[in-house]
Amino acid sequence: MTQLTDITTLEDIKLLVDTFYSKVQKDKFIGPMFNEKISNRWPEHLEKMYLFWQTILLEEHTYSGSPFPPHKQLPVAKEHFERWMEIFIETTDSLFVGPLAEEAKLRAMNMAEMFNYKIEYFRNAEKN
Repeated sequence: MTQLTDITTLEDIKLLVDTFYSKVQKDKFIGPMFNEKISNRWPEHLEKMYLFWQTILLEEHTYSGSPFPPHKQLPVAKEHFERWMEIFIETTDSLFVGPLAEEAKLRAMNMAEMFNYKIEYFRNAEKN
C-alpha cells in the first residue's frame, strides 16, 4: 500500500481536482446539476479549479476572479453543499494526509458554508 503524503505540487492539486470532479460527475444527487451547468466545458472548469486550489493551498497566485458569481443562481440547497463536502473530504482523505490536505478540507467547508449562505441571502432578497 502506498504511503499517503501531503499536497505539495500542482500535480497533487490536479490529482485532487480530477478525482473529486470525476466522482461529482457520477454522483446521483449533485452530478446531474453539475453536468447540466458545465455541459461540455469540463476541461475549462477543471483548469480554473487547478488555478484556484494552487492559489489557495500552494500560495502560487495563478487564479484571479471571483468564485461566487457563477454559483449565485444555482438551484442548490444546504443538502447539495453537504453532499459536495462529503465527496470532497472522502476524496482528499483517500489521496493525501498532512497540513495542506487538512487546509483544503477546511477551506472547502468554509467556501461551501459561505456560498450556501450567500445563495440563500440573494434568494430571499429577490423575494422581497
